[in-house]
Amino acid sequence: MFFTHDTEAALAFAAALTDTAPAASDSGDDELRTVAGLSDLLSRWGFSGRHDRDARELAEVREARDVLRGLWLLERDAAADAVNDLLAEAQALPRLVRHDDLDWHIHAVALDEPLATRILVEAAMAFVDVIRSDQMERLRICDADDCESLYVDLSKNGSRRFCTSRCGNRMAVRAYRARGED
Repeated sequence: MFFTHDTEAALAFAAALTDTAPAASDSGDDELRTVAGLSDLLSRWGFSGRHDRDARELAEVREARDVLRGLWLLERDAAADAVNDLLAEAQALPRLVRHDDLDWHIHAVALDEPLATRILVEAAMAFVDVIRSDQMERLRICDADDCESLYVDLSKNGSRRFCTSRCGNRMAVRAYRARGED
């Protein structure tokens, strides 16, 4: 494990959330158009706490999605400033918690805070670990020329280039075909 479990989980969720945007989604559509779609995403990722299931919350989470995509692409020093701003705005107070099937991990806002706030703070706390360990290069955008998906490279040597094996395979086929045409 490169980071702690909660850091890896928060980063993976942030990437999954950002990858619901049209430029990054598998379908090419906004995959976070409905409250039901948001509920499904939260369920798949086991995101706990308050979930209002209304249009306001959906709009706030879509805004958070854009914030996280921007944060993901920042250089280390700028990311540190952005993380500090997110944590200050939410009046984050880190504490150790244990719930559901999870062992001790960190939450920095109460579970009854608005969903978008909790998403941003959990991601910010994960970014704290990434920044402190000087591993921003582990936060990547897919190398496939037709994909904008974000992912966390947790490979031992940091050599992962594609968000999924599907993108890697697609690019390998294109390279193979291009070599055959020469």
